[in-house]
Order: sequence, then C-alpha cells, then structure tokens
Amino acid sequence: MGQEISFSKFDKSDFDRFYQKLKQETELLKKMVEQKSCSTRSSMAGFEIEAWILDKKMQVASVNDSFLKTINNPLAFAELAKFNIELNSTPTPLTEDVFSRMHKQLQSTWDDAYQHAESTNNRLIMIGTLPTLKQSDLTLANMSDLNRYRALNEQILQSRGEPIHLDIVGREHLKLDHDDVMLESATTSFQIHIQLPLDIAHHFYNASIIASAPVVALCANAPFLFGKDLWDESRIPLFEQAIETGGYDGAAHGPIKRVSFGTDYARQSIIECFIENLDHFPVLLPVDLDSPIEAFEHLRLHNGTIWRWNRPLVGFDEDGTPHIRVEHRVPAAGPTTIDSMANAAFFYGVAKSLCDEMIEKGLSFPFSQAKDNFYQAARYGLDSHIIWMDGKKYRLQSLIRDELVPRAILGLRSLGITSCDTEDFLNIILQRLNNKQNGSQWQRNFIISQHQSTPSQDIFKLMTQTYLKNQQSGKPVSEWESM
Repeated sequence: MGQEISFSKFDKSDFDRFYQKLKQETELLKKMVEQKSCSTRSSMAGFEIEAWILDKKMQVASVNDSFLKTINNPLAFAELAKFNIELNSTPTPLTEDVFSRMHKQLQSTWDDAYQHAESTNNRLIMIGTLPTLKQSDLTLANMSDLNRYRALNEQILQSRGEPIHLDIVGREHLKLDHDDVMLESATTSFQIHIQLPLDIAHHFYNASIIASAPVVALCANAPFLFGKDLWDESRIPLFEQAIETGGYDGAAHGPIKRVSFGTDYARQSIIECFIENLDHFPVLLPVDLDSPIEAFEHLRLHNGTIWRWNRPLVGFDEDGTPHIRVEHRVPAAGPTTIDSMANAAFFYGVAKSLCDEMIEKGLSFPFSQAKDNFYQAARYGLDSHIIWMDGKKYRLQSLIRDELVPRAILGLRSLGITSCDTEDFLNIILQRLNNKQNGSQWQRNFIISQHQSTPSQDIFKLMTQTYLKNQQSGKPVSEWESM
C-alpha cells in the first residue's frame, strides 16, 4: 500500500528540502547495509492483491470509499481508482505449510470482502484487466479521494508536459491518448513479497528478475483492453505507458523509466537500487514527513513512486530493526485464490533455486537477455520462445514443465516447505501447463466459443459474468470450461 500525504501542492523549497532528507536517509541505509546492521532473520512471505468492484451489470462501481469504511478491515485499502481495492496479508514465515496458511488467510479475507460487496448489491473480481472497462471510466472523477493520487497525477503530467500516449501492438493494435494517470488503474496485480536476510537480498532480487519471464507467462490474465486483444499479459505495456515518465535529463522520455524492468542486476548489494532512485529519479511527492532519519520515511515514499517489476523495499521488524523485502509485481490478479497461491509457490521456489545457484556459481546470465525474455513472455505467453541460462532457445511452456517446476521443488525443499504443500500447489501449475489454460487463454477460448470475430460489449459482459461464476467456484483456472 502507498503512504498517504497531507497535501498535494508544492513549491521549489519543498523539493529541495525533501531531496536533502532523501539523500541523508539513503546514505544512512548504505552505511547500515555495509555494516550489516539490517535484519538477518529468516525469510518471511506476504502478498497484496488488487481487485475490482463491479455492479450487477459487470460495470465498474466507484464506491471504494464507502466499501472500505463499512467493511472496517485493517487489511483492506484504497487504490488509485474508486472502483479498485487492495487486500493485504500478514507476514508469514516462509517455511513448512506456508502456502496452505496463506491460502486460508487470503480465502477468508476474500470471502469477507466479497460478501460485503454483495451486501451493497455489488461484486468483487480479481482479474488483470477488466474486459468490460471503458476508457470513459478512467476519469479524475473516479480517482480515490487521497492527496497522494492527486499529487502523483499533477507531478507526472507536469514532468511529461503532454498527455499520456498509449500504443500497444499485440494481436490487435490499440492506440489512444489520455489526459491523466487513471489508465494505470486498468491494471490489477497479485504482488508477492519476501523479506530476506541481508546477505542474500541482492542475490534473490537478481533471481526474481530472471524468474519474471516464466512467471508472467504462467500467470497471464490480461489479454483484453477496451475491446482489443493485445498481449497475453497486457498489464505490462499498459502500466509502463500509463504513467510513463523518465529520470533526470529528459523527464518525460528519459532512458530510465519509473515503470520498467529495471536497468541492471544488483551487482554487489541491494543498496544499488536505492542509490539509483536517488541519482536518477526526480522527487514527485516532496512532503516533509517530520520523522527521524532512522525511519527512512522519505526514502520509502520516494521508492513508492518508482515501479520496477521487481522492487526492493525497506521495512522494519517488530523490534525496529530495518529489513529488506523484494516485491515481485509480475503476476496478474486472479483468476482464483488457489491459483494465486500456486503462482506464489512457483515464484518462491524457482527464485530460491536460482538464488542458491548464483551464490554458488556467480551471476552469468545477461540482464539484457532476462529483460528480453520478460517482454517476449508477456506478449506471447506460454507459446513464447526464450533464451535460457544454458544459452539455448526453448518454448516457454516446455521449459517450465521440464526444468522450472523441478527447480521450484528444489527451492521449496531448501526453504523447508512441506512436501504436501509443495506437491499440492505445484500440481496446479502442472495442470495449467498440461491443459494450456491460464486466465488469458480461458478468456480467449471463451470469445472463440461465441463465434464472433469482433466481440461486442454484450459478449464481454457475458464473459465477465462467467469468469466471476468460475472464480467463486474456487476451482483453479486450468479446470474451467469455456462456457
């Protein structure tokens, strides 16, 4: 979740003051990392899942303010749009039956939220992009009533000096202009967190980068936007273009983007990411948080305005010791809670296996190849072909089944995950591969079953209703029928 701020109008002195505090906090974090003063406790798991509030007609319902006030759940928060909410987890040790426990927590939170939505004649849905969404839904009138979002909108548009240009070439071509950052609210994700001992944090961060290609293909659940069939995971180009603004020396179109795959691995230490934040990204929200330097409030707020698909975070243990987390932002929301936990199990297992290999043998896989793999996988999904760590080209579906699921088993075993949890959740991944049906493929199969070359809004409404019914069944997407 983002930090709220007290106001949204700033002058030059606010930016200067914030930058000085940001610099001091970055220097302190660098010193603590070098002195190994950050948390060394065992890995902890967590997640955030974003969802849409819909009315009975499967159109967005801009009611998150009243929804959140009346549900009164400390794990539920507002998102950019009034028709989105975010549900969080509590940190859980990443060992033993962690996935069963997290699934139970997510299912309970989801059931409570869904029933609350129904009590107001609305529905909740977890999906990467909403098929019934219209561009006219994405207006400032539908922006959540938080200063943070208003300020981000003003600062991003000011840095760009022009409207947002969306241009996505996929199976079809979508090109349009938009006057604010509300396009970003068309993307919802399942964000996987892992708190890491300091000595392996940068290795795991690098492993997460390499794992991003198979994860984005497996979890793809966003093929349609404004009636167009685009990428398997259209969230990726949509989010990157929706708030496109660069770093210094070319704010709108600089070489380093605020939403991106990143610029490189962390070669020696995770602090490199925070130094890049300081050196390359202008401050967007220059609020004087009136906090001690040790709280890293300015650093954390600034970091929250830079959206790498794998994002390092700073948090605190219960005793106040700072810790490092990696937020893996690649998976789309949905299709079900059990799919989400299977996605998490696959990610944690593969990333841990890659991390262990890097610690033992070093990092030899080029960052540029990991980046190319990611965008190929996001666009073409399980049918994509990528270059893997042995330098050979593989069809991604085969690579995941033959090498990466076994890797995930090894990684989960090294974390002390029970064999029952490992088998139960990775079998869902294998079934998805065998049936070749993730969320995106199910959506496309549904459209094909309607025998319409150009789907109408009524067909997208019917698809969303059917998707929602399947979602509430609790069955993994690999078992869904097209009708």
